[in-house]
Amino acid sequence: MKLNKRSKSGQGMVEYIIIVVIIALAAIAVFGVFGDRLRTLVGGAAAELGADSGDVDSAISTSSEDMFRSVDETGIN
Repeated sequence: MKLNKRSKSGQGMVEYIIIVVIIALAAIAVFGVFGDRLRTLVGGAAAELGADSGDVDSAISTSSEDMFRSVDETGIN
């Protein structure tokens, strides 16, 4: 009887992990598709909050592809 209860608990944990993985993959896909637009929106918000305009302009002018290339080449952003 005790073994059956432990088995169901493990099954629930696996189900939650699968749901978290699906949500993470969906978030990665959304950021991949809308990455440039999101960067522009966040850059505009940062400029309004008083960020350095040079940093905001360089972040907005860099495309997602260029950003991923620089991460691949150097290992850091």
